[in-house]
Amino acid sequence: MKLGFVSAILPELSFEELIDFVANLGYKCIEVCCWPAGKAERRYSGVTHIDVDQLDQKRANEINEYLNSKGVEISGLGYYPNPLDPDQEKRHRELPNDIY
Repeated sequence: MKLGFVSAILPELSFEELIDFVANLGYKCIEVCCWPAGKAERRYSGVTHIDVDQLDQKRANEINEYLNSKGVEISGLGYYPNPLDPDQEKRHRELPNDIY
């Protein structure tokens, strides 16, 4: 079993700094937060270690190469909108447009 944690607890780190931190602690995987870039509206939201809106093949290759060099794997991509928020505007703002 590989142990890891969710990257939301380290919002101030860049992706590379995050992976360095994970590797230095001896973890083998990490759930990387991929919230849309912007201000967090609730605890641990808004953390963006991989900006999927700006992700292209070049950046994906860089990410994979860096992970391989450090012996770390991505166990999941974290983005947890709240589709049950009582405020309908917030509910729609947090979900990708193609959901509706």
